[in-house]
Amino acid sequence: MKKDIHPDYHEITVIMTDGTEYTTRSTMGKKGDSIRLDIDPKTHPAWTGVHRLMDSGGQLAKFNKRFSSFGLKT
Repeated sequence: MKKDIHPDYHEITVIMTDGTEYTTRSTMGKKGDSIRLDIDPKTHPAWTGVHRLMDSGGQLAKFNKRFSSFGLKT
């Protein structure tokens, strides 16, 4: 490998939304830095299977009204 062209690969600490931590290797920041996650597999609906529909600005109500004639349940 060529010298001085690759980023520094070092250990960082990842802090999950519930406060648990683990150490991994990354090119982010410098050695010993930490990253605090806003979304992680413990809270994101894609992994938890819990989905909520938020009706912001009436978009969900507008959709339901438009497509209610197709037999969709609201």
